[in-house]
Amino acid sequence: MVATPKIVIDRLSIQYDDGTESLRDVSIEILANEVTVLFGPAGGGKSTLLRALNRLTDLVPRTHITGRILLDGEDVLADGVDVVRLRRRVGMVFAQPIPLPMSVRQNVIYGLELAGEKRKSRLDEAMEQGLRAAALWDEVKDRLHDPASALSGGQQQRLCLARVLALEPEVILLDEPTSGLDPISTGKVEASLQDLKQAYTVVIVPHSIQQAARIADRAAFFLQGELIEYASGKTIFTAPKDKRTEDYVTGRFG
Repeated sequence: MVATPKIVIDRLSIQYDDGTESLRDVSIEILANEVTVLFGPAGGGKSTLLRALNRLTDLVPRTHITGRILLDGEDVLADGVDVVRLRRRVGMVFAQPIPLPMSVRQNVIYGLELAGEKRKSRLDEAMEQGLRAAALWDEVKDRLHDPASALSGGQQQRLCLARVLALEPEVILLDEPTSGLDPISTGKVEASLQDLKQAYTVVIVPHSIQQAARIADRAAFFLQGELIEYASGKTIFTAPKDKRTEDYVTGRFG
């Protein structure tokens, strides 16, 4: 049985007014319920691609985009797309945790309240589910009314993940979510990703090549805006087909 892709990126190019090209003619299929890793040297276009998936690229002025991004067959780049709804379906966690200046509980339910949810039972349920899915519930269940700023860096990052999960997205985007974390916190985030893919489609720009190899079901190697190679994680990190991928994976450059 052939898996149906959750996201199809079709000949996507992104260019800025100054002539800088961030992505060039990228085509890739991202399967549901897998961890797809986008990796490569800095400046390769990985984060730009990640942001294009839920149209955060709209926030960058004078950006020219061609091609299509299909989410369940619908082009998210088309005119008339409800971008607020899209960002609920495709949630984003950034490298730097940004807890809101409020309690742990309020941080998790903030998006739901913003969307108009007022039922306390529903908010409490979503809060607990989000914290459990982010592997944080046991650590904060007795601290729900403490300020989020009192949590450790690793806990704050998982809190931001819980905030996204409380909205019940279909796709989770993560841009170097462990870059500022210690090894123990990094391990907890990585472990939670393996659980999350059972219910979500996960696309991540990893912190390092080692992390990419640990977590990838599939991996895409980017170099200077070009997709060089896309394959299963096992294949791309042990038997890459392109010499440039092999050189990067083995540390000859990057």
